[in-house]
Parts: sequence; C-alpha cells; structure tokens
Amino acid sequence: MDPITTLATRLGDHLQRLGAHVSTAESCTGGGIAEAITRIAGSSAWFEAGYVTYSNRQKTRQLGVPEALFGQVGAVSQEVVEAMVKGAQLASGARFAVAVSGVAG
Repeated sequence: MDPITTLATRLGDHLQRLGAHVSTAESCTGGGIAEAITRIAGSSAWFEAGYVTYSNRQKTRQLGVPEALFGQVGAVSQEVVEAMVKGAQLASGARFAVAVSGVAG
C-alpha cells in the first residue's frame, strides 16, 4: 500500500473510533486529499464533504473566508487556511476538517 493510502486508512480508523467525520477544503491540491480519502472502502462512514475552492471568490462563496483577508494576508497564508477549515466544518457539520492552500507548480 502506498504511503498516502496508508495515511488515509489510518485517518479513517481513528475517526471511526471517535465516531467523527472529516471534511476537506482544498485549493492547490485540487481535490487530491478528498480523492485519497475516498479511495478507502467504507470512507462514506467518516468522510463528510470535500470543497475544491481554487479561486478566492469560491473560498469566500463556499467556505465563508472573508474577502478582506486576501488583501490583508494573501490567499497562501495561515489565516486563510484556518478560515477555510472553519468554513468546511461549518458548511459540512464535520467535527474535523483539513485545509490546504499554496502555490501550484
């Protein structure tokens, strides 16, 4: 099993023990984290939703990231990623979320 699939499997095991769900909020990974999770058989028991918000507009629209934050700290910042996590949790109802932003290429 490749390392990414191993990590996703371990994540699912932990979430099932907790009776919890996770959601993803991705930008430069383009849904790759959600894909790794959903390749695990039975992940529907612990994976709630995935948001691919490549543009700042969609980060605001889908995840509620304040527009002003982009001008203040930039899209590739801890503050924006934290807002993406909170937005994914709020939108999906999942207890846990992971978010990623960065520069592609």
